[in-house]
Amino acid sequence: MESEHLLKTKMESVGENRLMKSKYSVIVFDLGNVLLNFDYQRVIDGFERVESGIGFKFADYYRQNYDVHRKFERGDYSAKQFTEIMLRLLDDKVGEEQFYRIYSEIFTPNNELVDVLPVLKEHYKLVIMSNTNSIHYQYGWKDFDFIKHFDKMILSYQVGAVKPENGIYRAVETYTGAPPSEHFYTDDILEYVSAARRLGWDAAQFVDNPRLFSEFEKRGIIFRRE
Repeated sequence: MESEHLLKTKMESVGENRLMKSKYSVIVFDLGNVLLNFDYQRVIDGFERVESGIGFKFADYYRQNYDVHRKFERGDYSAKQFTEIMLRLLDDKVGEEQFYRIYSEIFTPNNELVDVLPVLKEHYKLVIMSNTNSIHYQYGWKDFDFIKHFDKMILSYQVGAVKPENGIYRAVETYTGAPPSEHFYTDDILEYVSAARRLGWDAAQFVDNPRLFSEFEKRGIIFRRE
């Protein structure tokens, strides 16, 4: 009887593993601090090189008026409206194109994670879901080569919703057509991970690459060639 019980347990375990390996059809990535590292100190330094003091003025305003940034990410402000606010803040010492470059040249790819995208792409639909804005998209990161591996980018300013609002997650589901449970999501911000879980997604907070790869392995997500 004991041997029968062990056999049954092993069969159930195999079945669970197979189910887990077939569970996910969509892998959803956050962008900033996951696929891309970014450094806002570069923005401060860039403005400081134009004129001493305006970089720190910009940083103080950004911290104290984060709602302006968030409205831009949601699409409530156009790029023109946002830029006008920022240029006034910078005492009109910075030109429009110069502002775009300094504000946006802050991103570097997370190469170790980017390197597993081709294998993931062979097995899953890949989606970026990001709180971002049109200036960062145009001047900061749209031309990085790894973007080609993604089937779709769901960007906050395009869909009129920011994480953790339901609308941006639902926009992903509308695109994929997959049940919530078939989505795996990773984001460095726990609040956004929790919002995904409340909607029925599986999700893990991004801390670093080894821990994300461990989360993949636990779920049977294929990210390396055997």
